[in-house]
Amino acid sequence: MGQRYLVDTSAVIKYLNDDFPSEGTLFMDNEIADEQMISFISEIELQSWTPANADDMEVYLDFIKDATILSIDASIIKQTIEIRKNQKLKIPDAIIAATAIVNDFTLITDNDKDFNRVLLLKYINPNTLK
Repeated sequence: MGQRYLVDTSAVIKYLNDDFPSEGTLFMDNEIADEQMISFISEIELQSWTPANADDMEVYLDFIKDATILSIDASIIKQTIEIRKNQKLKIPDAIIAATAIVNDFTLITDNDKDFNRVLLLKYINPNTLK
């Protein structure tokens, strides 16, 4: 099996709003077409998001409905604690990073500022693809 991906909340929003450059959108189209995985944190963030265009909420809900939602377990909690202690990420970002690390997924995110500090995390930013 090839590389598997966990999609961060901001990447879901930008993808669904077509806010990535064409290379980033094409990457997302190809890589998450068959398997859309998000953390339960992203589900919460997406369902509580208030988009500028109210019609976008239906698109977000459809994405969530089609996605695999990954829950938290003891290994993710342990990894989250390590990330919080060492990198001081906000708890939601630490949980998302820990979920990717524990499951050996590459995180799709545009949040370089926070996630590039997590040394064990593999991630890709659709904004930077050429």
